[in-house]
Amino acid sequence: MTKRFRSVAAAIAIGGLSVAALAGCSSDAAAPADGTVTIEIGDRPTADRPEDRAYFDERVAAFEKANPDIDLQPVETGYDASTFQALAAGGSLPDVMSVPLTEPQGLIKRNQAADITDALESEGLLDALNPTILALTKNSDDRVFAIPTNAYSFGLVYNRDLFAQAGLDPENPPKTWDEVREAAKKISDATDAAGFSVLTTANTGGWQFTGMTYSFGGTVENEDGSKATFDDAPSTDALELLQTMRWDDGTLPENTLYDVQSQGQDFAAGKIGMILGASDSYYNVVQNLKLPAEQFGIGGMPQSGGTQGTLSGGTVQIVNPNASDAEKTAAVKWVEFFYLQRFLDEDTAVEDARASSEAGSVTGLPGLPVVNADQYSEYFTWIADYINVPSANFTPYLEASADIPIVPEPVNNAQEVYGALDTVVQTVLTDKGADIPALLSTAQSDVQSRLSR
Repeated sequence: MTKRFRSVAAAIAIGGLSVAALAGCSSDAAAPADGTVTIEIGDRPTADRPEDRAYFDERVAAFEKANPDIDLQPVETGYDASTFQALAAGGSLPDVMSVPLTEPQGLIKRNQAADITDALESEGLLDALNPTILALTKNSDDRVFAIPTNAYSFGLVYNRDLFAQAGLDPENPPKTWDEVREAAKKISDATDAAGFSVLTTANTGGWQFTGMTYSFGGTVENEDGSKATFDDAPSTDALELLQTMRWDDGTLPENTLYDVQSQGQDFAAGKIGMILGASDSYYNVVQNLKLPAEQFGIGGMPQSGGTQGTLSGGTVQIVNPNASDAEKTAAVKWVEFFYLQRFLDEDTAVEDARASSEAGSVTGLPGLPVVNADQYSEYFTWIADYINVPSANFTPYLEASADIPIVPEPVNNAQEVYGALDTVVQTVLTDKGADIPALLSTAQSDVQSRLSR
């Protein structure tokens, strides 16, 4: 295992590779007389990413060497919402490929993913996975239809130095939205920084507003994505909080048009005390934008009215529904080898961490794990000598995340929903007299028309 694992596997795990090859899957082919199982694996990096492609091919060769009875046929087919259904209907899905964490429930209902429970059990992988995330891949009979390989959940990212200047405890960040409001006022009063900020543009405003709605106990779509559901108290309460903090408390920035990069720049410059983000926000604000690492803090997603939930996203691997038992087992073996081995094998973990650390890359960043808590803890024990992030600063996030339910992103047209909600958030932050119920009612009608298409 080399340092390439982290960058390539992470890039593939995002699930954003375009469909560039439509070769038919191998599932219907007769098994060779020699007993070799042949499966088609998706997500091979395209030729315009030569280093990533070469690494992927190296891992394929290494897997085949370790598993001489399995023949892998890599293809560039990756998840694309605009073409996935056509591929599925035409029988052209690879035997294994990445899809977003939003998709498994819909795939299960449409019989577009294989039941891989038995293969996971036979490979000893089922109990190694994070049961909370795994639950999002199961049907009502507790059968598993996908393997989580990448996950995140919202939390409260904060500047520990600004907390100290405001008399707040950096080891004990706010756990409720009332506490966020109080902390924001203290930061704004004691420093030149805005206490809190949210994203508002490029669909990110709707994305974070969805996360806030979850934390107030609401949703923006029903379970099957057929109905918009945010014209109610939780969404109203979330917007009223932002309205109050912006216009009454004066704790939000004057700049109301933030995307991830511009907000990250102001946060890294000490101009904002708290933002919403996942643990991988560390890459942007510390590694890229040079916030001193010791100033980075993250807690759990603030909650309102009890423990409600936090928005979660990520990537899972699905297996073609027509796959034979032997092909399912081969697919599970490949997923474990390429995506999960560093969490499950000490030698692989140490080699990967050593290479990453020596290359100056972020190593040992905590987050929402796809493996179970015991396995994740053991992984960090293995790589302890190579961790180069302030691990203790992530403790509030990890402790809170163990108790807060994760809620997946909207399953139907999520990006369009987020775009419609961008406008709502922007209006509340720019118009002191914004009529929140009217804004939500209009947006709900707009979103419902998109969901009904």
